[in-house]
Amino acid sequence: MRSYAEDTAAAGREILPDLTRAWALFGIAVVNVGVLSWPMMSSYHDGGLPGLADYTAFYLVCGLFLMKSYSLFSFMFGVGFAYQMQSAERRSVGFAGRYWRRILGLFLFGLFNIFCFFIGDILVIYAVLGSVLFLFRKAGAKTLLGWAIGIYAVQILFIAFMAFAIWAGVTFAPEEMAKAAGEMGELDVAAREVFTAAGFLETSIYRLSTYAENFITFLLFQGIGALGFFLFGLAAVKSGVIANPAAPIWKRARWIGLPIGLLVSGAGAWLLVHGEGMLDPSMMLGMVLIATGSPFSSFGYIGLLAKWAEGPGGPIRTFCARGGTASLTAYLMQNAILSFTFSAYGLGYFAKLPASTCILIGAVVALFSIVFTSLWRVWFARGPMEVILRNWTYLGAR
Repeated sequence: MRSYAEDTAAAGREILPDLTRAWALFGIAVVNVGVLSWPMMSSYHDGGLPGLADYTAFYLVCGLFLMKSYSLFSFMFGVGFAYQMQSAERRSVGFAGRYWRRILGLFLFGLFNIFCFFIGDILVIYAVLGSVLFLFRKAGAKTLLGWAIGIYAVQILFIAFMAFAIWAGVTFAPEEMAKAAGEMGELDVAAREVFTAAGFLETSIYRLSTYAENFITFLLFQGIGALGFFLFGLAAVKSGVIANPAAPIWKRARWIGLPIGLLVSGAGAWLLVHGEGMLDPSMMLGMVLIATGSPFSSFGYIGLLAKWAEGPGGPIRTFCARGGTASLTAYLMQNAILSFTFSAYGLGYFAKLPASTCILIGAVVALFSIVFTSLWRVWFARGPMEVILRNWTYLGAR
């Protein structure tokens, strides 16, 4: 049984990425619970906001975590990609074959996640975009940074275009927009029927079919920004800043980037929480603001974690970082627990609990998943899902 410090040294990792993964996992759970506990199209707006506590909890989740936790998760995907390349170089082994097997493994894990647990899975999108990331493997840090900024700007512009299109529709074609709103309402009714009454197989088929129908939408709303953060993560390793918590960029991120990001995201969260649905122009404007503030907040969070990563640390820091070393296990565990909690074949709380309660459940499940993976890693070299993915990636080789 090796210590966390011995494990990280042997793997060529640093503590900052592991702390970032743990923080991202917490945020992912409190965001995802809104999709797992209420209809995806309207979330808590479909009856989950009966009181001030619910509005407050939803506002905090939108302002602090929405489009930030997955950004951090995507950033760490890029960091992990760079680490895999470095490991292959150190061992003088081929990288491409192992990487493509890993991508296929993530794709299959994503399909498993959709079928069994979560309609909003990100792993399939990561597998698709990971194919694009491979093209940037030899690019320098400055080139990667330029591409990352440009790609993320496209993400903001796309959401802004959608917001403008909805405003134009409401203003100039109200009858068509009312019809579209009715169709979205029908989708919410169908989701309620499935998740409050259907068995496991019927629910799983619904998740797969709905994901397939909405894949392009998911890719455009999440994937463009995720690819940008892949490149940010790869650039962070190539420039050396991810291995240096004292790098000046992290100080600027926490003192300049974080306040800007939280201010802009806070304004967007206010519009989002008080909106009336995805076809509400003010709600979509809120999404634009949250997307704009996300890079500032995300790097601000890394800046705070970098400060924590400096110095000798302590048992709490080590415990949290160790929990971040098995992020695939923790992510799937969160979805499994939350799916069982809210689906009809489980505890059956779908569309029955207010936002504040759902978010509290998400937070508890997040902490449990991180605690579980941290304790698991005390005794085992890798998380259980990581073992499966690694064995497939390396086909038994080390």
